[in-house]
Amino acid sequence: MLRFIVLFLVAILASASATAETSKFKPIFDGKTLDGWIGDVDSYEVVDGVIRCKPGRGGNLLTEQAYGDFEVWLQFRVPPGGNNGLAVRAPHPDSDQAGDPAYVAMCELQVLDNSDPRYAKLDPRQFHGSAYGMVAAKRGHLREAGSWNLQRVVVKGSTIRVELNGETILDCDLATVTEYLADKPHPGKDRTTGHFGFAGHGDAVEYREIEIREL
Repeated sequence: MLRFIVLFLVAILASASATAETSKFKPIFDGKTLDGWIGDVDSYEVVDGVIRCKPGRGGNLLTEQAYGDFEVWLQFRVPPGGNNGLAVRAPHPDSDQAGDPAYVAMCELQVLDNSDPRYAKLDPRQFHGSAYGMVAAKRGHLREAGSWNLQRVVVKGSTIRVELNGETILDCDLATVTEYLADKPHPGKDRTTGHFGFAGHGDAVEYREIEIREL
């Protein structure tokens, strides 16, 4: 009987702990403005409650706040042939380390319409969800262009896990990476803190329902 009571109390505490963890998520997009975002703000716009990269524009739209270990949930929609990216632990845009998140940030997680014929011959480390140029993500879980997708990213230390529409497509430790696309080094790979955001490449990729919590 005592053992049953102890197990029951442990279950209650675990449930309470999970609820507390969930409550720590904070929206970082108010659905109306780009308040709280820095960088290439003029290259992005808010349309019908989503953040959209302006067609023909690009650059990096980053959170004003920097993060170390974090978890983020978001929805995204890629137009046919669309290309964008998630900047993970990127330098401040005004710092002397600023640049392409694929190299100067911890990594850029690719956001891409994998199905477009123009990308048929890409290196596996360039498809959607990959730590660009370093670790390839699993394919086959991205919805067709023009559809909304749900993505979760967990960053802890040197590790990154990406879940796309309920499936884990990337689970890696960047500290173990020794081979790079085109032998081009990634000097930001070992960054322990930085800004989260979007790396635009001229396509109207959209984001909404963006929530983050520090771990």
